[in-house]
Order: sequence, then C-alpha cells, then structure tokens
Amino acid sequence: MRLYTGIDLHSNNSHIGIKNKRGERLFSKRIPNDLNTMLKTLSPYKSEIEEIVIESTYNWYWLADGLQANDYPVVLANPGAMKQYNGLKHTDDKSDAFFLAELSRLNILPTGYIHSPETREIRDVLRRRLLFVRDRTAQYLSLKSSLTRNTGKTYSKEFIKNLHTEKLQEILPGKPDLCFLLERQLELINFMSSGIHEIEKRVYNTLKLK
Repeated sequence: MRLYTGIDLHSNNSHIGIKNKRGERLFSKRIPNDLNTMLKTLSPYKSEIEEIVIESTYNWYWLADGLQANDYPVVLANPGAMKQYNGLKHTDDKSDAFFLAELSRLNILPTGYIHSPETREIRDVLRRRLLFVRDRTAQYLSLKSSLTRNTGKTYSKEFIKNLHTEKLQEILPGKPDLCFLLERQLELINFMSSGIHEIEKRVYNTLKLK
C-alpha cells in the first residue's frame, strides 16, 4: 500500500498526517520536535511510505536531514507556490498536515530543492552576505540623505566612504549632534564592510567549481 505523509512543522511540535492511495486518512498525531520520537512514530509505516512532505519553514533542516539519514523519501514543499490551492487549505494543524499529504497523493505538490548539508551551509553564508550588503546600502543612503538635506549638495559614494570626523565638522559646522550620529553610521558601514569582506574571503576559499 502506498502511503503519503504530510508533516506540519512548528517551533516545538509537529503534526503528522498519513493518507493512503485512495485519499483515506490513516493516521494523525501531534508529537514534540524530537527526531527519535518522529522516527518511532513513523516506523510502523516506513516500508509503505511513498513520500514525506515537509513545508519549507524556517526550521526544517534538522527534520529533513534526520529523516533522509534514516532512508525516508523526503520532499520539501514550496509554500509560496501553493497559493493556487489556498481554497483547500484549512487553518488547524491537523488539516494542514493532511493538505500536504493530499497534494503529494495527487502529484500536484510544488517542491523546492533540498541542498545537502554541506552546500546548504555555504548557501546560508551567502544569504547573510546579501543581507549585510542590503543593510550597508541602507546606511549609505541614509547618511547621504542627511548630508544632502543639511547642505543642499549631492555627495558620491566614494566621498562618503572617505569621510572622517574632521571632514564632517567642516561640511556641517555648528551641528555636533548630527556629526555624532553620522560618525556612528560610518562606523557601522565600515564594520559591515569588514564582515562582508571576511565572508567573501571564506567563500572563495571554500567553494570548488563543479
């Protein structure tokens, strides 16, 4: 018998829903987020499970890795691509688990790619780099706007990168509090630039061309 399993994963617990090929609900249970408990709960159905669906939430790594390490066929649901099926989705955890199992049974489940733990780790590093770059850009734009608002002049990114305390006091005379604020922004920009550089250096030393 082919069985289709959906797991509605939360921060500290999960709800498991299992359906058969005819769409009948065979099993439903909420358990704590513990891999051994999960494996013990699924073990009676292991040989018949066609697919286990986990949603791509913020905390799925441990569960997908643990199930795959124990030879379960895991797929990652892409919640952003399931909007067209919102009419089928209910709000309670039990229904959500069976919803995932049903999409799997009907072969209409939009999925995402499950990276290996090794490639996933460097991917997450690069994602954080992107976040740092965006934050640094926001600080650049904020500082530039402050200068323009108070002087009526436009300043280039290179000019801002080379700013220092004396120069700020020169172009913003009589504004010690504003100079103090902009100095803190410059310190933050330089700190993030140093972090971005270290991330890039590590990535280049880690990645290998495939």
